[in-house]
Amino acid sequence: MKRTALLSALLLGLVTGCSLDSGSGAANEVTVVVGYQSKTINTVTAGTLLRAQGYLEKRLAEAGSRTGNKYTVQWQDYDTGAPITAQMLAEKIDIGSMGDYPLLINGSKTQANEKARTELVSITGYNAKGALNMVVVPPNSPITTLPELKDKKVSASVGSAGHGTLVRALHNDGLDPAKDVEVLNQQPQVGASALESGQVQALSQFVAWPGLLVFQKKAKLLYDGAELNVPTFHGVVVRRDYAKQHPEVLDAFLQAQLDATDFIHEKSLEAARIVAEGSGLPQEVVYLYNGPGGTSFDTTLKPSLIEAFTSDVPYLKSIGDFADFNIDEFVQDGPLRQAHTTRAKNYETELAATANPLVLHPADGADPGRAAEIWFDGKDSTQVYPTPQELLRAVNAANAAGQKVRAAYVADAELGTRWFADHAWWVRDSAGLHPFTTSAGASRYIFTHPGATSLDYTQALAAAS
Repeated sequence: MKRTALLSALLLGLVTGCSLDSGSGAANEVTVVVGYQSKTINTVTAGTLLRAQGYLEKRLAEAGSRTGNKYTVQWQDYDTGAPITAQMLAEKIDIGSMGDYPLLINGSKTQANEKARTELVSITGYNAKGALNMVVVPPNSPITTLPELKDKKVSASVGSAGHGTLVRALHNDGLDPAKDVEVLNQQPQVGASALESGQVQALSQFVAWPGLLVFQKKAKLLYDGAELNVPTFHGVVVRRDYAKQHPEVLDAFLQAQLDATDFIHEKSLEAARIVAEGSGLPQEVVYLYNGPGGTSFDTTLKPSLIEAFTSDVPYLKSIGDFADFNIDEFVQDGPLRQAHTTRAKNYETELAATANPLVLHPADGADPGRAAEIWFDGKDSTQVYPTPQELLRAVNAANAAGQKVRAAYVADAELGTRWFADHAWWVRDSAGLHPFTTSAGASRYIFTHPGATSLDYTQALAAAS
C-alpha cells in the first residue's frame, strides 16, 4: 500500500492551489465528473447520499475560496461498475465508486494508459463476512440449497461481486461454475425480470437487489454470501492523472465522503430516507442494508480488505481477460490519511477498528449482536429489543393494538446477517426462537440441536406469545 505519489501531489495542491485543468474551458474553471451507482446502496457515501446532501459542492466551494477556481460537479449514475470503468478508460469520469471485483477490473484495465490509470483511495462500506452479495430464487421454488442449482440457469452480472460470490460458493459446494450451471450475463434489473418470468431459476447479485426482491415478495433467499466468510466491500477510485492535476478536488471529495459517513452514523434512518428518495428504492430496503448491524461504513483501507481483494484475482482470471497489475501501487491511502489529519482524526485508530461503527444499543447492556429492531408505521425512529423473541412479542402486541409494523429486522443467529424478520426462517428449541436468513442455515442449526424444530414467521409469532 503506497501513500507517497498522490499524497505529495495532494499536499502541493492544498498549499499552492495551482493545477492544470484537464477538461475545462477557462483556466480557473474545473470540472469533476463523478460516476456512482444509486441503487448499490453501500456506496451512498460516495454517491447518492453525498450528492443529495451537497457535501462535495460545499467542500469544493471551500477549496475555491483558497484557489480562486470555480468547481463544477457532473454526476453520472450507472447500474454497475463496468460502465464507470469504461468511462474512466475513455477519460470521461474522474472519480468513481464500485465493488471489489469491479475495482480490480478497473485497476487492471486502466494501468496501460497513464491518463486513465486509477488508484483506489478509500472504502465506502464493507461486510466482514460477505453478506452484501446473495443468491435468490422465486418464492415458490423447491430449491433450498445451492447444489440444487446444478443444470439450472442463473442470472448474474459477470465480473461483479454478485457473480464472484456465486462462483466461489458453487466451487465450495463441489460444483464447476463453468459447467454445472448456465450463467446468463445480465444487468441486475434484467435479471430480476428474468427471475420473475421464469427464464432463470436463480439470481446472484449485490446489494440492494436481493433484499429488494425479497421485500417485494418476488423472491426468497437461497444463499447468504456471509457463508463464504470472505470480506466484500465497495470503494472509490480516482484517475491518477486527474488527481495530480487537481489534488484539491480529491481532498474535497474525501472530506465530503467523510461528511457523508459521519451523517449515516449519526442519523441512519434519516439517511435511509434520503437515499430512498435518490435511488427509488423502498426506504425499508435501504435501512435493511444501511441501518445498524448492516454495512460497515468505514473509509479506511484495511489490510483485511486488501488481502481479500488480492484473493479475488484467480476468479477474475478464470472468467476472461485480466491483466496482472501491482495491487500495492493501486491502493493509495496517502490522501485519505491527509483528510483524516485535517479533521484531527486518528487514521491508525480507525484502520485498526474491526467492529461495525453503527450497531443497535439494547437496554441493560444486552448483546448488540442479538438485538432486533422494529420500525413502526408513522414513526421517525425505531424501537430496539434485546432478542429476536422479544421482537416477536412486540409484533404480536402491535398487531393486537392495530399498530402497523413498517419493517422488523433481526440478525441471523449463525452468521449475524441483518434481515427482515418476516422473511427469516425461524427455529425453536429449549433456548428460544432463532432467526436465519436461509433454509439451509436453519437446517444446519436443527442438525446440531436435537429437538429443534423449524417454523415459519406466523408460527414463530404464535410461539412467542
